[in-house]
Amino acid sequence: MKPRGRSRAGWHRLDDEKLLDVRLCDLGLRIEGSAVEPQVERLYRDFEARGILFRPHCWIAEEWFSPDGVPGFAVPFYILHPRLKILQRRFMGEVEGGNAQSLLRILRHEAGHAIDTAYRLRRRKRWRETFGYASTPYPQHYRPRPGSRRFVQHLGNWYAQSHPTEDFAETFAIWLTPRSNWRSRYADWPAIRKLNYVDELMREIRGKRPVLRARHHVEPLRTADWTLREHYRRMVRHYRTDDAERMDRILGRVFTLKRQRRGQATAARRLREELPVFRRRIARRLGASEYLVQEVIEHLIYRCFAHGLLVRDDWRHSRRRVERFIITLVRRAMRNTGPSLVL
Repeated sequence: MKPRGRSRAGWHRLDDEKLLDVRLCDLGLRIEGSAVEPQVERLYRDFEARGILFRPHCWIAEEWFSPDGVPGFAVPFYILHPRLKILQRRFMGEVEGGNAQSLLRILRHEAGHAIDTAYRLRRRKRWRETFGYASTPYPQHYRPRPGSRRFVQHLGNWYAQSHPTEDFAETFAIWLTPRSNWRSRYADWPAIRKLNYVDELMREIRGKRPVLRARHHVEPLRTADWTLREHYRRMVRHYRTDDAERMDRILGRVFTLKRQRRGQATAARRLREELPVFRRRIARRLGASEYLVQEVIEHLIYRCFAHGLLVRDDWRHSRRRVERFIITLVRRAMRNTGPSLVL
């Protein structure tokens, strides 16, 4: 067994199937010398230009996140190498931070979380009055109001509306961005109140050292001794199973519990027989990986088996419906969102 963290030379030349068997800790990735490094340095210049002494530290992990109590943030492994970006796009449909512009936008957003932690800003009464309580539970899904002008728009998908801490991070990112012209752009928006407060807050902490200066890493990639295959399997499952009840209801409409004749096929068996055709056709249609499509179908097979579902007499009609359902779930995994599951 290889020692943890030892780089597996030449993994970037492997085909997808072999690359998926490489452990994350064996990728040997570093921020130094990567395309991420100059963008982090640019972020630090933004802080310097504003007179802020704090510099958020960053490390490599599986996903973007800024942990509570840590004045820094993790960057995902897949943005550190072109080969990994290709794999990420194949499985998840997009690469968050995949180019210099989008990467810098996310870095500024994550820096908002980090500076909030570093100076314990969320504890302030005006912070809570302006953005809400940071202790508010994160929603599993949120329904944004695209027409609302009470929130800034930085990352897209009206992300500021998802949670008070995201509202602050998005507002901070707009404030930090050079030449964002936020004063004129948001002049007639209620969100200008939040931007003015952030401006006031940053003037207050200018030149001051952060309260929290911890530099430790949370869930760094060097400790991840599972493979890329296992990583993407978990990601696919995460984005497809959080609505199991609705999924079961839809399967119940496509298939049936009633035995209509002798020898009636089970839904699980029929899906298993159709899996190769569905996998190829749907992957080709959506530009997704066959592996992702198969993971989705395998999960449907399991749920059909668990509920004892049977195929209706009109299989051609059921087949069309279940194919549309699979397409919906695959698109959902690729977009990393949770749209309504409707047939």
